[in-house]
Amino acid sequence: MERSVETLQFLGLTALVASPRMREMLALTERVARSNATVLIQGESGSGKEVIARAIHHMSLRCSKPWVDVSCGALPEHLMESELFGYEKGAFSGADSSKPGLFELAHTGTLFLDEVGELEPKMQVKLLRVLDGTPYYRLGGTRKIAVDVRILTATNQDLEGLVKQGRFRQDLYHRLSQLMLDVPPLRERPEDIVVLAEYFLRKHQPQMDLSLDAQRALESYSWPGNVRELRNMMTRVAVMAQGDLVEMGDLNLPVNGHAPEAPTGAGANLDGLEKTTILRVLDEMGGHRQRTAERLGISRRTLSRKLKQYGVNEPELPEVRIAGGV
Repeated sequence: MERSVETLQFLGLTALVASPRMREMLALTERVARSNATVLIQGESGSGKEVIARAIHHMSLRCSKPWVDVSCGALPEHLMESELFGYEKGAFSGADSSKPGLFELAHTGTLFLDEVGELEPKMQVKLLRVLDGTPYYRLGGTRKIAVDVRILTATNQDLEGLVKQGRFRQDLYHRLSQLMLDVPPLRERPEDIVVLAEYFLRKHQPQMDLSLDAQRALESYSWPGNVRELRNMMTRVAVMAQGDLVEMGDLNLPVNGHAPEAPTGAGANLDGLEKTTILRVLDEMGGHRQRTAERLGISRRTLSRKLKQYGVNEPELPEVRIAGGV
C-alpha cells in the first residue's frame, strides 16, 4: 500500500510522519515553537516526546543556539543540583575544577528536562526560582549567575495527580505548563506503524520487506511500549528472520494484539518475573542502565532502586548530551 510519508530531521533524530494525528501534532508544535513560553510535553513512555522537544527547538528562533537535554530521573538529587547549576573548585570532595551547569551551557538556547516528574522537592523549589528569573549561585560560588534559557519539559506521569498527592509543587506545575502538548500513543496513529517498522527494519537489513500479513499484524497490535517497542522488535526481526520477506510468524507478537497475561496459580511469582525481566534486559543492553530503563519504560531512578534491591552495583553516571544549532 502506498503511503504519503514526511521524513524530517530534528537535531539528529529522524521523524517519519504518515498519520493525520502526527501531522496535526507537528503543526501545533510549529506554532508553539514561535513563543518563548515553557512547554510541558506529555505522553506515554516511548511515544516520541523527545522528538517533539527537539522539533520545538529546531523550529524556534533559538535554533542556532545551544540545545541541552538531561533526564531528571537519571541522577540522585545532589548530583542533579551540581549538573543543573554547576559548581566551583573545592565545593565538595572531588571538585578539582570549576564546572558550569546546564543552565549556563544552554544560555540563549533551550534546556530540555526529561522525566521532570522525578525531581525531588528540594530541586523543584530551586528550579522554580530560576524559572521565575532569579539569579543563582553555582555550588560553592560567590557570584550570582543570570541566564536566558527556554525550558522544555516532558513526563509520562500524571503531574496533576502528583500535585494532588503532594509529590509535585502546584506552583511549579503551573509554571511548566504554560503551553502543553500531548503526544498520541502509537496505537492511536496506526498509519505510522508500518512506515516506522520498515524504517527500523531497513536500518539493519536494507533488502528486507514486510509481508501484507505482517503489516496487518503490526497495525492490529496495541503497542504498550509505543515506538520504542516497535524499534526493538524490528531490530530483533532483522537479526532473527529467515529470508528477506518478514512473515507474521517472524514478529512473535502476543495473541490478539495484546501482551500475554502474567501466569497464575502456584507457579506465578510476579516479583521473580519482574527481577528476571529487568536483569535480562540489562544484560541485553550490555549493562547500560539508561538504555535498560528506556527499554523497560521506567525511569532511571526506578531502575536504580530495583537493582539495589537485587544487590546489583550502582550504575555509572550517564552522559549529558549537548548540541549546537541545527
